[in-house]
Amino acid sequence: MNAQAGFALRGRNPDVLTCIANLSNDEVFTPPEFASRMLDTLAQAWAAGHEGADIWADPTVRFLDPCTKSGVFLREITTRLTQGLAGRMPDLQARVDHILTRQVFGIGITHLTSLLARRSVYCSKHANGPHSIAQSFGSGAGHIWFERTEHRWVDGKCADCGASQKTLDRGEALESHAYAFIHTDDIKARMGELFGGDMQFDVIIGNPPYQLDDGGYGTSAAPIYQLFVEKALDLDPRYAVFVTPSRWMAGGKGLDKYRERMLGDKRMRRIVDYPKLYEGFPGVKIRGGISYFLWDREHDGPCEFQTIWDGQPTGPAVARALDAYDILVRRNEAVPILEKVIAGGGGGTTLEKRVSSRKPFGLATNFKGKASNARLHQPIQLFENQRIGWIGRDDIAVNAEWIDEWKVLMTRVQGTSAAVETKFLGKPIIAGPGTACTETYLVAGHFHSEAEAKHYASYLRTRFVRFLVSLRKSTQDAARGVYAFVPDLPLDQEWTDAKLYKRYGLTKEEVAFIESQVAEHDDELFDSSVSDDGDDE
Repeated sequence: MNAQAGFALRGRNPDVLTCIANLSNDEVFTPPEFASRMLDTLAQAWAAGHEGADIWADPTVRFLDPCTKSGVFLREITTRLTQGLAGRMPDLQARVDHILTRQVFGIGITHLTSLLARRSVYCSKHANGPHSIAQSFGSGAGHIWFERTEHRWVDGKCADCGASQKTLDRGEALESHAYAFIHTDDIKARMGELFGGDMQFDVIIGNPPYQLDDGGYGTSAAPIYQLFVEKALDLDPRYAVFVTPSRWMAGGKGLDKYRERMLGDKRMRRIVDYPKLYEGFPGVKIRGGISYFLWDREHDGPCEFQTIWDGQPTGPAVARALDAYDILVRRNEAVPILEKVIAGGGGGTTLEKRVSSRKPFGLATNFKGKASNARLHQPIQLFENQRIGWIGRDDIAVNAEWIDEWKVLMTRVQGTSAAVETKFLGKPIIAGPGTACTETYLVAGHFHSEAEAKHYASYLRTRFVRFLVSLRKSTQDAARGVYAFVPDLPLDQEWTDAKLYKRYGLTKEEVAFIESQVAEHDDELFDSSVSDDGDDE
């Protein structure tokens, strides 16, 4: 074997793949250490299902990364197989040729990443080049395939991935971001076209593009990773291992059907969750954190769930049914608390029924009222984005009957760029009769009396309520749905955390867990009821 091959197959320090910046918002590279953890999880599952056998010592196992970027998964798999097969195949060159031509396959997501992946795996951007560690390929691509794929435009959107034609139909000079793995109606036939023959993969592993690179940003961008996972499972591998954002567990744009499928799939064997911002992928801002899962075709039962915080498990992995609720509760410690709350009830309803939808009065966030109530017919006070203005009563077309009631307002967006969120909800605002608000706020509840409004606001401030909200809130968005676990209790008294902990029979350990996750609101209620003599010019 040549010197280049010898270098490629021994440890490197520093590892060049730890030094590469992400290319765009859909091309997040997997750190080598993280890829190794995923492969360790795979190896453990393989051993458990194959009488202790070592997956890296099996020359028949076939691997696919359908969305390779840096090539880190394929490189690490190749390294492990090279070591594991040494006893069976003593000749190093023959062993490497066998691994690269028969066991390791990849699909690049762009031309650039395909070159990078080949360089990582073959030590050459040409698999058949003079510096390649493989000596049996007839083509430069080897088994890391990439060819430009086009979108299928229908009414301005791609029929396969939903990309915007206006943004991405931009000629051959630029990347199309039409990923080959998901732009097909028959994924099995597609694999045969790419690699020849009847391609059945034992393991499909990867870190797919997270969102459409078509102008969206952050949580408003359309997710795309679920399409890769679904296509991979359609190939019916023995195992599938993917790392993705964790937003799918509790929310996320366009992810409802995907979440339902994943939670109901009894072949989900293990999930390892990294909820803390920057924890899994240092320097990469993925709101809601990331997680990886192992799907096992032969598994039929509960899924082991584990949370990692500051590099350490928060406790042992717990096997539980993922579909116990309509979302996945991300902390094992929270499950028995939630079970007690649901068993304790609150009249059978939750605050989701009370809280308004977006635009409670039909006014967008950027709507600005008048600075003064002068010359307005029947003026009412308007809670706007970071200010209070005035608007005429006749300008309220939606829920006008709420104007003269007592209301409790909550900001629709809560959270910052901090790595750890501890409040989960903003401070309630009590808005008296003669008020309305823009889309910046939700009307969390409306009442006939000030006393009810104050009791309700106090309830929303409790750690107990905000903890239940945290179980459904994966981003800054605090829409109506995040209140779906919070019981709707009678408002004939002021609820405190102490009363609530006692009502639901929480243990000292459960109370300590809640209070470790949720910080107190340390100031008084913001009472913004309107006086009748507010008349300024």
